[in-house]
Amino acid sequence: MSVLKRGAYRRAAFLATLILALPATAQDAGPRQGPSGYPVPRYVTLKFGEVNARAGPGDDHRLLWIYRTRGLPVQVVAETSDWRRVCDPEGGKAWVHKRVTDGRRAVINLGTRPQPLLRKPRAGAETAAFLGARALASLDRCDKGWCRVKADRTTGWVRQGALWGTTDTPQCR
Repeated sequence: MSVLKRGAYRRAAFLATLILALPATAQDAGPRQGPSGYPVPRYVTLKFGEVNARAGPGDDHRLLWIYRTRGLPVQVVAETSDWRRVCDPEGGKAWVHKRVTDGRRAVINLGTRPQPLLRKPRAGAETAAFLGARALASLDRCDKGWCRVKADRTTGWVRQGALWGTTDTPQCR
């Protein structure tokens, strides 16, 4: 092998190594756009009171369990054009069909104690209500470390991260 060919071979090997390393780097870079055109990861809710959770993206894959909570917040961690791999508040991962998800955002109090909903987005603000343990609320928006949520007819603020569904970081590994 001549010196020129050896140099070209080294460059090709280096480029191949670089290309193979790109997917891992891209995953760590944060949200990316999926086939749906929306970022992954992102939160959605389950549209129905019974949603099949499958081992893979297709009706031919094994049924793992059935979600039985309408409005349950889940995080989309991967997707195909028709299927979404979701992470649920218990840390389970499964595939669900896109037709059973809704783009509306919700949160859940995974704590064992009620979470205070504050009247204003600041520490020490007056408490408007409490969100019970395992209770769901709709998420209006998050801004500057605070999230505005609505439960029943009460609206209040919680620190971002205090409820499951308020952080953008991947929830399941």
